[in-house]
Amino acid sequence: MSEVNKVSVSCEGFCPPPWIGQVAPFVCAVLDSQAISHWDLSIVCCTDAFIRRLNYDYRGIDSPTDVLSFENDGEYCDDAGTRFFLAGDIIISLESVRENSERFHVAAHEEFKRVLIHGILHLSGMDHQDNSPGQEMLRLQERILAQHCRVLSSGIPWES
Repeated sequence: MSEVNKVSVSCEGFCPPPWIGQVAPFVCAVLDSQAISHWDLSIVCCTDAFIRRLNYDYRGIDSPTDVLSFENDGEYCDDAGTRFFLAGDIIISLESVRENSERFHVAAHEEFKRVLIHGILHLSGMDHQDNSPGQEMLRLQERILAQHCRVLSSGIPWES
């Protein structure tokens, strides 16, 4: 795992699945590949009910979504004096990811990686107008996904 990025991963609404330990190394690999360093971010895997509430509270949309990103925009120095950027939080509904994977006919682990990358790109300042594949951010998302297709490639059971 990257020594210049800090990633915490937690679960809300269910016990951490066995594969949860693979998430932080994947995120660090993506950050490293994009020359992003000294980030501190959190990943929260959750239920549709949890993300629906956040989606309503922060966006006024009363439905679940697959991923939400919340920028933090702060800084701190660790005990060694290394400065870190508090990038923010990426919230992912595993239920919505599973539904997306079925709808788009892709493996659940691929869709999970896709939304992780999507959240990272939002935290890095990118945005998109819609979900059409021609959007610059979404094209970059798919290129990054292709680069990291072997990481976090299996062992994601979607049953809680």
